[in-house]
Amino acid sequence: MARPLVSDELWELMEPLIPKVKRRHRYPGRKRLDDRKVLSGILFVLQTGIPWEYLPKEMGCGSGMTCWRRLREWQEAGVWQRLHELLLAKLNEADRIDWSRAAIDSSHVRAFGGAKRPARAWSTAQEAAPSTT
Repeated sequence: MARPLVSDELWELMEPLIPKVKRRHRYPGRKRLDDRKVLSGILFVLQTGIPWEYLPKEMGCGSGMTCWRRLREWQEAGVWQRLHELLLAKLNEADRIDWSRAAIDSSHVRAFGGAKRPARAWSTAQEAAPSTT
């Protein structure tokens, strides 16, 4: 049997970060799939690179569209950013990050205001050159 994509250790870190969605009272609709199963589907698609619509239904993680919607929902809620920060903090505590190999560029850090406009370059000639045409 294959090992699960979402280990118990990962789920313990991830579960508190996922926003809880309450069911509507009047028109509850279909019951939401378990977040852990959907996370397995998301990780499977991201790990294998298959299109969302080809996600195997035998995995029990819902359709590819369900997983894609939940991925988008969690992205908008900031779940992935908080998970990233949490994992970095844990790795830093365990002294497992070599910060000397870190790189920051403009794709990671926003340049507020940008550079100042350069002053106008003045001519260094004594006089304007005569036209040769």
